[in-house]
Amino acid sequence: MQSEELKQLAVAALEDIKAVDIKVFDVRGITGITDFMVIASGTSSRHVKSIADNVSVEAKKAGVRPLGVEGEREGEWVLVDLADVVVHVMLPQARDFYQLEKLWDAGARKQDSMAGG
Repeated sequence: MQSEELKQLAVAALEDIKAVDIKVFDVRGITGITDFMVIASGTSSRHVKSIADNVSVEAKKAGVRPLGVEGEREGEWVLVDLADVVVHVMLPQARDFYQLEKLWDAGARKQDSMAGG
């Protein structure tokens, strides 16, 4: 499965379980660890766990085994590593604290300015 298709599958799985504020970052020019970072929120730790579980289940149905799932026990921040797509599902307070969007958005802007100049 191509990384674009896997990204779409992950976003659809997030939407299926009503994830909140889904953001997708194309990080191919920024890091070699993955092609896309997907960040979403859940409304409770149970919701975060359910969302992440749905991403894993849908990936497996499509023949993609997650390389790892971290943070399921606590449910504040669950990371689902699908190799070409890494999905972060977080409680809003954890998302506000870690501000992953700023990290990846700043990297993307830097990459764009380097390419243009």
